[in-house]
Amino acid sequence: MIIEHRLYTFKPGTIDMWRCKYEAEGLEIQKRHLNRFVGLYTSEIGRLHTSVLIWAYDSLADREQRRQAMSGDPAWQKFIAEVWALEAIQSQDVMIMTPAPSSPTP
Repeated sequence: MIIEHRLYTFKPGTIDMWRCKYEAEGLEIQKRHLNRFVGLYTSEIGRLHTSVLIWAYDSLADREQRRQAMSGDPAWQKFIAEVWALEAIQSQDVMIMTPAPSSPTP
C-alpha cells in the first residue's frame, strides 16, 4: 500500500471557497475513481492557508491507472478547469509515502 499526501497552499481568503466547491463537486468524482479517500484537512495553527488531501492506493501502478481514468472523465475535466479559474491555489506538493510496519492501514 502507498499513501498520496497532497499539500495545497492557497491565497489568503480563498481556501473556504475552494473547499466548498471541492466537497460539493470534486470529491465525489475522485471517490468514484481513486477509491480510498483517507481525508481532507485544513490548517488552523502553523502554516496557514493550507489543505491536505490524503488517498491510499494498492501500489504506484494502481495510482497511475486510477488517476489516468479520472483525467479522462469529462466531469473531472470540467471541475478542474473551474478550480484553476478560481486562481486560489498558489502551490501544490505531492508526496508518495509508504507506511512503516507499525502503522495502521486505512
